[in-house]
Amino acid sequence: MVVILILATAGTLISLNIDDTYCTWQTKLKKFNYRYELENFLKTRTNFYYRRLHTEFSSSFKSLQSLQGLKTFSAEGFSYSKTNVQVEGVDEADIVKTDGERIYLISENKVIIVKAYPPEEAKILSKITFNGNLKGLFITQNRLVVFEEEGTYSPYCNTSIKIYDISDGKNPILKRSYTMEGQYLTSRMIENYVYVIIGSPTHRGENVVLPKIYSPADKKEIDISRTYYSTVPDANYQFTTILSVNILDDYEEPKYQSFLIGTATTVYVSRNNIYLAVPQYGWLSYNREEKTFIHRIELGENGEIEYKASGEVFGKVLNQFSMDEYAGYFRIATTTGNVARFAEAATAENHIYVLDMNLKIVGKLEGLAKGERIYSARFMGPRCYLVTFRKIDPFFVIDLGTPTAPKVLGYLKIPGYSNYLHPYDENHIIGIGKDTVPAETGDFSWHQGVKISIFNVKNVRHPEEIAKYVIEDRGTDTPVLRDHKALLFDKSLNLMVLPVLVAQIDRTRYPDEVPPNAYGDYVWQGAYVFNVYPEEDGIIFRGRITHIEGKIHNYYSSPYVIKRVLYIESVLYTISEGKILMNSLDDLSELGEIILLEEGVKL
Repeated sequence: MVVILILATAGTLISLNIDDTYCTWQTKLKKFNYRYELENFLKTRTNFYYRRLHTEFSSSFKSLQSLQGLKTFSAEGFSYSKTNVQVEGVDEADIVKTDGERIYLISENKVIIVKAYPPEEAKILSKITFNGNLKGLFITQNRLVVFEEEGTYSPYCNTSIKIYDISDGKNPILKRSYTMEGQYLTSRMIENYVYVIIGSPTHRGENVVLPKIYSPADKKEIDISRTYYSTVPDANYQFTTILSVNILDDYEEPKYQSFLIGTATTVYVSRNNIYLAVPQYGWLSYNREEKTFIHRIELGENGEIEYKASGEVFGKVLNQFSMDEYAGYFRIATTTGNVARFAEAATAENHIYVLDMNLKIVGKLEGLAKGERIYSARFMGPRCYLVTFRKIDPFFVIDLGTPTAPKVLGYLKIPGYSNYLHPYDENHIIGIGKDTVPAETGDFSWHQGVKISIFNVKNVRHPEEIAKYVIEDRGTDTPVLRDHKALLFDKSLNLMVLPVLVAQIDRTRYPDEVPPNAYGDYVWQGAYVFNVYPEEDGIIFRGRITHIEGKIHNYYSSPYVIKRVLYIESVLYTISEGKILMNSLDDLSELGEIILLEEGVKL
């Protein structure tokens, strides 16, 4: 059973009492008042879990994966791209950022600040070296925020938030730093506040420990009175702490709330709320089914964080795009059961739930695409677009305009599937995934090269795939399938760029016919550049750019693998840990390169 925890903005708390042989619990979170309450709680619950684990199951746990998109900004008259995010106004930390003049990027254990525009003045301004593993960064108003994780292994590690004044790019100045015991989970930036979510263990050896927060002037445990807990059974209790920091005010103290729950594996953040998803599996559930418990945390003025409500739905969540907040409602897409190679063995079903701000279910649509699982979801206003897959790809258009009565408007079945859906406009959706070939026997398909599709949803009852482009052979991959921040898309320029690892099949090995399960060999890595015109020419391939000279030998260890792409004015920047290559947006001609692994720039 999967449990998701969501914190709501307003209203009363929903509680669900469940009695069985072992315990009684409530969905609603409670608060500790004293430390001995925490210790007794963990002692009782831990014993309960071990008993149930050994008497019923001996299986291991698996973690669930954790009209928006890339916007064009202007600074000092320069137009430039920003990180591709889920919610407008809610920035997400990434390994590369730009402010329209400089590029800030993570390379190995360094943050490098680069003068990027104009290209003829491009150069490295400074490097900041760290001891730990760098997780991401933000920039705003001459402030750079860096997340660093140090420690031998998670969750017994520390997460640091370091804030630099970068008014002088050649001389970044560390203004503040905060360190918290635990593992970095994710973060968001809304206006002046950064919200970081950190998971930390409840024990060190036999001792119960509360997470500690360090600053240069102080070291303290979190306040037990600011810790909520769930009595819902979970074999993996840990603290999940949300810390808010004003990155512009050096005198404002951070604020936090901590939650003793299962591992928060999926996070959705709107401008007003944080929703944490905590999976719980069937053998810990009352009825042995997967569930997701949801808890909503309100983001108030001045970085305040306040727990509001809890709820639950059946099923497990794929990623953050399976959740959404719109017009006072929370929507979530889930999958129950399992897929299988043969249809008769598949138990999977897919569901859409609509909850109010008290996290009470007010509408639901259950039992979609039986035998298949969700591969991607995208909520856009009053609609949800859903891709499920087993052997062929149903692309669903779902109406959520009446929250109490969600319904399927139409669907399309085509070969292949989309791992990521991106809005183009109200009538067109871009899908990025894999092409497939149905197997001759068995109820499954062989995935092939990377597939880009354009769906026309103007006729909601009969959506169409009006254009597609398939990149190379089986084994070809793009990080966009797993990380939306790797995609560069700009509607005003009809520009789409994505990093791609190309696999090609040597057809001389197969004199008759290439079997659909044959993998290609890695032959190239770099960025594919496209123009997108849904109502005209569809998807137009313009060219590709690489940082790797000659044959690719070891893709996984090369520092010249392109990971991010951005533009400033008419210059396209492709970025690897080894260098930044600058090309003209007009004709993709090379303008110069900045070498990152050693000081210098070639023009």
